[in-house]
Amino acid sequence: MVQSHRQIWLNFLALLPGTALTVLTIAVAFLRFYDEQDFHFLQLVTHPRAWSNRLTVAALLVALANFGVEWHSRNREADRRIAEEQRRVAEQEQAARRAAIETERDLALLTFLVEPSDDNCRKLVQVLAVLQEYRDTLA
Repeated sequence: MVQSHRQIWLNFLALLPGTALTVLTIAVAFLRFYDEQDFHFLQLVTHPRAWSNRLTVAALLVALANFGVEWHSRNREADRRIAEEQRRVAEQEQAARRAAIETERDLALLTFLVEPSDDNCRKLVQVLAVLQEYRDTLA
């Protein structure tokens, strides 16, 4: 099955919050636990503690966004499973109804063949009418 461009983008965007959270957490830890003596390029950052605090706030916001994405994803999956279960139950009900109608038809036909009375003929006509109605609902 070919995915649409929209679905591909949605899948890509769903990965962003988790990835961004990981990168932000690493950056916060890097700024908190290392200094210019460990890595010389940290001299470019004038206030590492302030930047660490900003990145912590950004990480919290991204965690919240990631929670929303996961919540939506799980709800969508649950909705898909419920719809599949409802479809399966409807198919089973339709198959049971079809089997009951076919059994009723067979009994009416056999009864009429064994004893072709007016009463059995009426029963057969009624069953045929039910079968016609059932066929019309399928069309």
